This record gives sequence, C-alpha cells and structure tokens, in this order.
Amino acid sequence: MPYIQINVAGAPLSEAERRQLHQLFTDEVHRLLHKRREVTAVAIAEVPSDRWAIDGEACAARAAHAEILITAGTNSATEKAALIAAADAGLRTILGPLPEATYVVIREMAADAWGYGGRTQQARLGARAAL
Repeated sequence: MPYIQINVAGAPLSEAERRQLHQLFTDEVHRLLHKRREVTAVAIAEVPSDRWAIDGEACAARAAHAEILITAGTNSATEKAALIAAADAGLRTILGPLPEATYVVIREMAADAWGYGGRTQQARLGARAAL
C-alpha cells in the first residue's frame, strides 16, 4: 500500500508528464517492491520555482523530490536501492535535466502506524498470518 508524494518545481507539468509520473511510480513500486498496484497512490504537487532552493538559491530550472511510504520490514535494502535508482532515472527522463540534489526517499512506516480502508497494516498482516 505505498503512498507516493512527488514535488516538482519549475515549468508547469503537462498532462502527459503527470500521467507518465503516475505510471512510472506505480509500475516501479509494483515491479521492484512487489506492491499491489490497486492500493498504490501517487500524488503530485507543483511548487513555484521561487519556493524551492538548492544551496540557498531559488531554482532556475526544474527540480524534483519523491517520497515513497511503505510498511517497515517488507523490502530488502537491495530492492529499495533498485527503486531509488529507477525512480531517479525516470524523473530525469520525464522531466528533463534535474539538479544533483534530486532526492528519492523511502520512508518505512511501522505496521501499526498506518493503513487503508480503516485497518492498520498490522491488522492486515495478522489476518494473513492466521490463514
């Protein structure tokens, strides 16, 4: 049940770029982390360039940051590293040249601290184990 937040500064995104970002992150999280597509949510926020700074200076060109929330302990370090590499490459392919300070962050949330459909991940994991 990943939740992905992508922030982009600079030129406004086209509808095609937004669709490509939604698809890229859904596909790669499914392929590399083995997460279910039907519960993967991707949100994109556009930030004015004058509100995004690197090295203390407002960005003159596009910049991006992506955060991916997953349940703690469900993926290996190798899987997470592969996702970070694929996400970075995809951001650069879709958005064009980006600064070196383009971050992809994977946050691992405790299973009892988040969920969907009114149930925590801990409750879902417990129900699966009881089968």
